[in-house]
Amino acid sequence: MNKLLLVRFGDLMLKGDNRKMFLDKVNSSIKEKLEGLDVVINRQHDRVFLEFDEKIEEMVLKKLSFVSGLYSFSFVYKSSDNLEDVANLAIKMLKEEVKEPITFKVETKRANKNYYLTSQDFSKAIAPLILKEVGDLLKVDVKNPKLTLTIELRNDGAYLFTSDIKAMGGFPMGTGGKALLMMSGGIDSPVAAYLMMKQGIELELLHFESTPLTPLESVQKVLDLAKILANYQPKNQIKLHLVPFLNIHQNILKNVNDSYVITILRRHMYRFAERFSAIRKAKALANGESLGQVASQTLDSINVVENVTNIPILRPLITYDKNDIIKISRKIETYDISIRPFNDCCSIYVPKHPVTHPKVFLAKEYEEKFNYNELIEEAISKTITINVTVDLDFKIYEHGFEVSEAINNFFGENKK
Repeated sequence: MNKLLLVRFGDLMLKGDNRKMFLDKVNSSIKEKLEGLDVVINRQHDRVFLEFDEKIEEMVLKKLSFVSGLYSFSFVYKSSDNLEDVANLAIKMLKEEVKEPITFKVETKRANKNYYLTSQDFSKAIAPLILKEVGDLLKVDVKNPKLTLTIELRNDGAYLFTSDIKAMGGFPMGTGGKALLMMSGGIDSPVAAYLMMKQGIELELLHFESTPLTPLESVQKVLDLAKILANYQPKNQIKLHLVPFLNIHQNILKNVNDSYVITILRRHMYRFAERFSAIRKAKALANGESLGQVASQTLDSINVVENVTNIPILRPLITYDKNDIIKISRKIETYDISIRPFNDCCSIYVPKHPVTHPKVFLAKEYEEKFNYNELIEEAISKTITINVTVDLDFKIYEHGFEVSEAINNFFGENKK
């Protein structure tokens, strides 16, 4: 039997006048992700068929799991649309797959509307032929079967399969524009990045580091998370911008009441991010905030923090609870990295009683005590950009005591 992998597009088929652009994008992503593998790609207008050796099956499925815009996969077998040929193929498939008695049904989808039998009539005609050969293992249950044999009658023949594998879903990478994601080393922001990319938004990552107030290992967490997220991006790479936030951080600690430190810290991150997004030509900012998890994520806090910006701020996790977020982080394999015990600049200093309902006028009074505009411009000029690839082998703590020193030492040797 000649086994193929059927790739479905799902919601892309509903995109109207933009449909061709969406399909071209997702097909380009498939081709790019499978580059270097011996895979034959047969593109049709509403789906793709892939043919490859079983030895690379696991690798092909892994690569395709990074492609946004795909709905599901099925391993399918093809025959002519002759009833007896389809029945013979179905019998071979079921004898291989079914090892103990199970309930089943046949479901026919007639994409070829010129076929002489309706979908229902085809199912009724083929079921007795199958049961005659495999009846000892199969019991018909049309309402709640354990196994469904799906037969698609198309213009070029019949395609048979018994299961679906859920794909990433969403929309093709790049169709949603570009955004700048504020990236910590915690659980939430990598999940937010994944959900943004799932919707077709190309990302660059922005990380605020305060070494030596924070350890280099906190930056290493972000580098390792970026390597995972790079799998979902074009060319398997993602830009990570490391912002030297120490001077701003120290001025805030020196001039701001303890309860307002986190609020002012985040206001300055947003100020920086908005200015930097203009440089990077990003259309929005994004982060991993969700309501109510910490004091800085009340509606009042969010309002006061984003009061300093005009750019759209996207929060894909805003209604998620922690268990939902952790479930996704395990799925995308970021959880174990995120829980490493190294704090970033938002978590290294947490006030005993952070304000949960801050006021804009009080935030402004604290900010008037130092020249934050000058500090932000200085941070912009000293921000370091790394092009993180999925195979980047960089242990930042092995190459220096500060971020800039370690990066210069490593990339100087390795030709950034």
